Amino acid sequence: MKLSISKRLGEKKSELTKIRREKDIPAVIYQDNGKGELITIDGKEFAAVIRRLEKGFLPTTVFELTEGKTSRKALVKDIQYHRTTYQVEHIDFMPLDDKKPISVKVPVVYKGVADCEGIKLGGFLREVIRHIKVSCLPKNMPTSFGINVSKLKLGQSIRVRDIAMDSNVKSLVSEKEVVGVIARR
Repeated sequence: MKLSISKRLGEKKSELTKIRREKDIPAVIYQDNGKGELITIDGKEFAAVIRRLEKGFLPTTVFELTEGKTSRKALVKDIQYHRTTYQVEHIDFMPLDDKKPISVKVPVVYKGVADCEGIKLGGFLREVIRHIKVSCLPKNMPTSFGINVSKLKLGQSIRVRDIAMDSNVKSLVSEKEVVGVIARR
C-alpha cells in the first residue's frame, strides 16, 4: 500500500493542530536508535487505504512511504485516535530492514466454521486469541494464519502448536496457548 509523506519541522501544538485541520495526519518513523523522523501523511489517502483493509490485518500490512522519488517500507507500530470523533490523531511507523528481524502480531483467520461438527451440535467458536505475535524477517512475515476448525467437536480446541508456521517464523507466544475453542452454549 502506497502512502505519500512529507517531512515536518517541529512538534509545536499549533503546527500539529494546523496539520489535523487540513485533514492530514502527523506521524513518526522510528529508527533503531530511538530517534524518530517527523512526517505528515495525506489523510484522505490513508483513509482510502484503511477502508480497503480487512479487519485485523493492519499490523501485517506493509506500507510504502514515498516522498518524491525516494520510498521505503514500514509497518504501522501504533495509531492514536481522538477520544470522541475517533479520527486518526497520530501514527507511529516501524521501518523495515530486510536483514533485521521484526516482531509483529499476525491475525488468525478461522476457516470451515459453517461446516464445524461442534457448531452443528449447538456449540459456538470462541476466539481466545485474535493475533499471534511472531518474530521473523520482513520477507518471511505471514499476512495471516488460517486455521481450519471444520473437524472440531464440542469442547475441542486449537493451540498455537497446532498452527503450521514457516521454519523462518518463530512464535513469541507459548505453544500451549489456546487460540480457539468450540464451546457449549
